Amino acid sequence: MSNVTVLRTKTDSTPFAGITEEQIINKAMAILEERHAPGSEPLKSPDLIRDHLRLRMANLPHEEFGCLFLDNRHRLIEMRELFRGTIDGAAVYPREVVKASLAVNAAAVVFYHNHPSGISEPSQSDISLTRRLKEALGLVDVRVLDHFVVSGTESTSLAERGLI
Repeated sequence: MSNVTVLRTKTDSTPFAGITEEQIINKAMAILEERHAPGSEPLKSPDLIRDHLRLRMANLPHEEFGCLFLDNRHRLIEMRELFRGTIDGAAVYPREVVKASLAVNAAAVVFYHNHPSGISEPSQSDISLTRRLKEALGLVDVRVLDHFVVSGTESTSLAERGLI
């Protein structure tokens, strides 16, 4: 049996009749927040993370870099924006990423950032940054599991591309 709820009005039998896009998005965000609540089920699927990040970040007008901090069973401890930039970049400081990881006692992390340009293809700078962060966090035994680059309708996982 499916856990899908179809929203209908009393006068219209079509799904989502009388409901605004904003209400649908807000409900979807609430469901995803619940699924990714601290201490919830382990984040085993890149697709779950990808969907959450696309909904949260797809239309941001500026670049944002953040991190999902995970425990040793890959359950979410915290999701946090770490750096905010402009339309085409954000300065990311490895020292601050290490400090934030240690502050929440993370065993693993998943990085994310958006490209306001609408293209989710990782740049060479994104790949280099991920390697630098992985090296820095490796010194304090924090594993880097993935880095997602998010755009309006798509996102790219560096791990799925073999770049981590």
